[in-house]
Amino acid sequence: MEEKLSQVARKLKPSPIQELSYLAQRCGAINLAEGFPDFPAPIRVKKAAISAIDADLNQYSHVQGVCDLLAMKMKESYGLDTDPLTDYVISCGQTEAFVATVFAIIDRGDEVLLFDPAYETYETSISLAGGVPVYVPLDPPNWSLNMDKFMRSFTTRTKAVVLNSPHNPTGKVFTKEELEVIAGACCKMNCFAITDEVYEYITYDDQKHICLASLPGMQERTIVTSSLSKTFSVTGWRIGWACATANIASAIRNIHIRITDSAPSPFQEAALTALISSPSYFTSLQREYEARRDHIVAILSKLGFEIQCKPQGSVFVFAEIPKTWLHSDVDFVRALIQKAGVAAVPGCGFFHLDSDGEIYRNRYIRFAFCKSEETLAAAARKMQDIVNSDGSLQLD
Repeated sequence: MEEKLSQVARKLKPSPIQELSYLAQRCGAINLAEGFPDFPAPIRVKKAAISAIDADLNQYSHVQGVCDLLAMKMKESYGLDTDPLTDYVISCGQTEAFVATVFAIIDRGDEVLLFDPAYETYETSISLAGGVPVYVPLDPPNWSLNMDKFMRSFTTRTKAVVLNSPHNPTGKVFTKEELEVIAGACCKMNCFAITDEVYEYITYDDQKHICLASLPGMQERTIVTSSLSKTFSVTGWRIGWACATANIASAIRNIHIRITDSAPSPFQEAALTALISSPSYFTSLQREYEARRDHIVAILSKLGFEIQCKPQGSVFVFAEIPKTWLHSDVDFVRALIQKAGVAAVPGCGFFHLDSDGEIYRNRYIRFAFCKSEETLAAAARKMQDIVNSDGSLQLD
């Protein structure tokens, strides 16, 4: 009965990442593939959710207090004045906020610029809305923005630019100079910017996250999306949001209501507790994740991976496969699962272009380090157990 499926459904096939995820589950591999923590969320945040459930706050709701706190955070962190009554949409995670935003502003044939490599959800959302993804390659190994390539990517059909910083999968934090170029182009070409800022509090080496909406001329044309998921280790709660000018937020809200109606009520209530966290919480979060980053970078470097630029943010290391490996990234991850019992993500799922003719899309692996110290140590032991005498991984 496949012929009865819609064209959209027929186009959406399982990716190599999904297939390798199933393989990892069957092999009982240590999961360094998916970006969710295997350690507990903050206890006070969990208790707030339990209290909300016990208080029978379990029906459809919109917790206005969450928007009030988000508006306060935007003012404190980025100097932005926003109206909590009109400028926020609480959604089922950042992904829904992003999808609803795309459906709110993109018409068939509109072009949307994406930086390559890119998180795979973006392309799917844009295509489902009838838009056309247009990729702008970031230049390895530092994944810097090539301003000439970026400016040449604009056409009269460009409707929006998608910015994810800190960036998944590379861990790049876009510089102020790069953001100023992006902002200037959006203003000149009169287009929107959609930002994914889920890692805004997870930056390293004194890097500071800059919200694109805070740059001159950008607040009225930027839709900011984010969530609780990464900052508070609650990826399963599905509490996210979009922040935009009132008319755009209203359109996003109307689409959100028709898709999911409302985000989970008890977790919205718990968000009130999370969002009033003291500055020390965010400082501790950065410090602990920076230690994990340094740990996994040291592990991978000893095993022959090339990491020329340590991640500046996010919870991922984008490592170049050891030069001794002559096959694809998918084959590498499959062998790593089967022989070492460690799962990672092949980079090909994030790449859509080659850079100036150089084939590099099959040479990177993404490892997640939002895991306990015990998990990272166990993964290191498993990989060390299959090391050759010359120090390389024995995967062939």
